[in-house]
Amino acid sequence: MRWPRFLARRADASAFHAPAWLEALRRTYGYEPVVYTTSPPGSELNDGLAFCKINTWLSDRRLVSVPFSDHAALLADDPDIFHRMFSFLQEQVGTKSCKYVEVRPTAEPDIGAEGFVRTATFCWHRLQLDQELEGLYKSFHKNSVQRKIRRSEREGLTYAEGRSEQLIRRFYRLLLITHRRHRLPPQPISWFRNLADCWGDQLKIRVASKDGRDVASIVTLTYKKSMVYKYGCSDAQYHNLGGMVFLFWRAIQDAKSCALDELDLGRSDPDNTGLITFKDHWNAARSTLAYWGYPLRLRPDLNRWHLRAARGLFAVLPSAVLPRMGQLLYKHMG
Repeated sequence: MRWPRFLARRADASAFHAPAWLEALRRTYGYEPVVYTTSPPGSELNDGLAFCKINTWLSDRRLVSVPFSDHAALLADDPDIFHRMFSFLQEQVGTKSCKYVEVRPTAEPDIGAEGFVRTATFCWHRLQLDQELEGLYKSFHKNSVQRKIRRSEREGLTYAEGRSEQLIRRFYRLLLITHRRHRLPPQPISWFRNLADCWGDQLKIRVASKDGRDVASIVTLTYKKSMVYKYGCSDAQYHNLGGMVFLFWRAIQDAKSCALDELDLGRSDPDNTGLITFKDHWNAARSTLAYWGYPLRLRPDLNRWHLRAARGLFAVLPSAVLPRMGQLLYKHMG
């Protein structure tokens, strides 16, 4: 297929462009992946913008590049190509093919002339793995990371990794605990099952336990020379054991053993100072991600809408009901 071959040639292609990510979106939420390119049919791709077509009764018809991703670089080098593609996207809105377009580039594009406006901003952390493990360890914050790694070792935390149904369920139990704590709906468990099936061995669910009780878990994806931290959850009763730090350190060791170049720690909301500080303490480089949309007047605001309307409800609903709520809501939120 042209798309995988094109991605293999692009240094800026990420896990969120990968066929595995797009296929998991299609299976779970029914989104239709599409790539727009200026390359003619039958020829190798020289450029490409990946989108998913979303059409739900709540969020209407949208093009999003790419749903539930932290970022999706615009895979083209010529500014003229960008202008042609974004003019085409404007036309899709004008002809009613969709009502809204959103892109999540890694660098700020010159698309203001096309009417696209910045709609959201996030902090993005990436840890470069170009040092030996000892050097990396010494670069971490002494109290917040190094000390907690040693604490987790003294506590005798045990470690499991893989993508089995058992590990998915162990992760999901902690995810429900975490989302209830933050008054948020959880993603449907089918999303994680589909990710595990589509990604194969390039996805790992990592679980830390104490005396047989799971205390923290993270999900990482490996694509090309990068490992991506995508999901994390924990039981707050056991935060003092350093379970999350323990898992990040194991992931870093794993990435180094596979000769990867970076650990992508993902995006953080600018007002989530605790998460930003946590990532800063790993000596990860911080930059800015900006999302862009067109037209501004039709921008869906589902994430803020459901938070305002439903946070109190999520706090009191029985745990057994939360997954169903996530199943209902998340397909509208991509």
